[in-house]
Amino acid sequence: MKHQLTALLLAAAAMTAGAQTTQKFTASKLNEYGLVYNLPLTAVDVTVEAEKTVSTPGEFYKYCSKYLGIKPITEPSTVWTVKSVTVTTRGVADEKEAYLVQFKNGSTPFMILDEHNFPLTVNDEDYEVQPSPQLPEAVAARPTILETAAARQAMTEDMLRSTSTAKRAELAAARIYELRQSRSDIMSGNADQAPTDGEGLKLVLAGLQQQEDALTAMFTGTRQVSTAVRTYTYVPDGVDDSNRVTVGRVSLTDGPVDADDLSGVPVVLSVNVTSRGKIPVNDKGEEKRFPKGGLAYRVPGSASLQVEVEGEVMADVDAGIAQYGIVFGIDPDMFTDKKAPAYVVFDAQTGAIREIGTR
Repeated sequence: MKHQLTALLLAAAAMTAGAQTTQKFTASKLNEYGLVYNLPLTAVDVTVEAEKTVSTPGEFYKYCSKYLGIKPITEPSTVWTVKSVTVTTRGVADEKEAYLVQFKNGSTPFMILDEHNFPLTVNDEDYEVQPSPQLPEAVAARPTILETAAARQAMTEDMLRSTSTAKRAELAAARIYELRQSRSDIMSGNADQAPTDGEGLKLVLAGLQQQEDALTAMFTGTRQVSTAVRTYTYVPDGVDDSNRVTVGRVSLTDGPVDADDLSGVPVVLSVNVTSRGKIPVNDKGEEKRFPKGGLAYRVPGSASLQVEVEGEVMADVDAGIAQYGIVFGIDPDMFTDKKAPAYVVFDAQTGAIREIGTR
């Protein structure tokens, strides 16, 4: 039976607060053989990985076609695009579903709760915390080739002294062809002073290539790529069979932004119920009655979760959803049987039974 247990809930919250993710509670005379807990709601997390590309023209971009025959970057720009979307679920506190389960006097069953006061197990200490889902991590932009030592090494004295952009471009182009010729001579064995060992040869060739790349970037320009990661959360109401909601947006210039920031393209989550949890039935097909003083748990439903960005489906998963189901109960006397006490393991995301048996 559900109770309004403000004082008991506050006490339980105080006990579970802290660094630990789980806490063991044992029914005893001290708590009058009653344990307090909450059932979860299922939240849907939409994690967006957005990629930022910063394009910068090179100093000599106007002369790129003339000397290198390559189309350069001509305008500075910053562009964000959606790289990936990951959909996961987790349990969040349902303050309306607070329960007290009463066990027999003199018994010592125990319950392991997580940091949200959700029951994870009863009479089972072997529970292992489920690993967190693998999510993308933000990646910082790496320095461009023009920000490395190779760029400084590639500059000749004549290039440094010249005040004319056109002249510096001409000298830079000439230096590029000199570097290519030097590399070709080394590889063909025609160089006068070339390393004789293989490792030394690799280092010299790599150094020449880096200098050429740096000089080339002065014509073609550079691009720096980084990523940002943001998670948007939506908790289905459990009423409608279908929901379509903009959970966030991705701006072309600012990356992931709030859902109400109209500068970004919408990240749209569609939630479609595929099944609803039902009251268990007996061997005759009749609905079972909620056990007196039963240990409450959820029989969840399920839903299809699909995320679209600009009409493209970026993620499509099926998941159990607590609020699309019902609440039922287990007879608490099962857990105090002296010969074969029962144990149960719950799913923290949905409140469903994962495993039940006897010891």
